[in-house]
Amino acid sequence: MSAAQRLAELDNLPGRELVGRVETTLTALVTIMNQETTLLRAGHVKDASQLTSEKTRLAQDYVGLSRSVQRQLVRLRAEVPVELARLRGGHERLATQMAENLRVIATAKDVTESILTEVADTIGAQNRTRTYGASGQMQPSSANTSARGIAINRAL
Repeated sequence: MSAAQRLAELDNLPGRELVGRVETTLTALVTIMNQETTLLRAGHVKDASQLTSEKTRLAQDYVGLSRSVQRQLVRLRAEVPVELARLRGGHERLATQMAENLRVIATAKDVTESILTEVADTIGAQNRTRTYGASGQMQPSSANTSARGIAINRAL
């Protein structure tokens, strides 16, 4: 089935069925984002990352279904106004969950970066050369005492 045929099939669904599909997908997306947020708060980054593929699939499905609702908005307002209003409320819950999820991800990123920087600084300070200069005094440490070879991926 081509993409155009899939879009036409969605657009031709009865209003109640189309909105129902969107609500089901939306609820699943909010749930998985909540799980991810909870895992990240608890420091279970590896477990949270295992939800990525399902979250991505649900987000793609939701976008496709939402576009169909947008294309059929006039018809849906006439056929299923109550369900459409409920769908708007669900969309607001998604926006709230996404904002919280992004805050937690940013915090996890900052914490991880801080820990890695502190480890690099500590290791660098331990590896500092301890030699005497020509004057018989210890050489002053350089301004940058971070360990060499520790990488921080800032692309998160």
